[in-house]
Amino acid sequence: VQLVESGGGLVQPGGSLRLSCAASGFIFSNYAMRWYRQAPGKERELVAVISTDGSTTSYADSMKGRFTISRDNAKNTVYLQMNSLKPEDTAAYYCHAVVSGYHSWGQGTQVTVSS
Repeated sequence: VQLVESGGGLVQPGGSLRLSCAASGFIFSNYAMRWYRQAPGKERELVAVISTDGSTTSYADSMKGRFTISRDNAKNTVYLQMNSLKPEDTAAYYCHAVVSGYHSWGQGTQVTVSS
């Protein structure tokens, strides 16, 4: 299993970013996917979850209305569109899947929201 995130960077408050996570090594369309984030000195927290076919999504309360998770099963990729970014969204963002009972993580992509 391999998960590779991309799309992070430095953005001003109120700006937008779209993160991508390219998956390989498993049947992507069979598994729910998640985005987590971890800020310095804080525990890793769940950001969003998407079902296998993309029909069901859920979000942490602080991201509702600003973040959108989506997936393209033909491309084995899950996305996180982040709008109206705030300084408190600064964190490393990680893609996650539980495949055959094992938790798999990407290497993370850094998002920094600052003026």
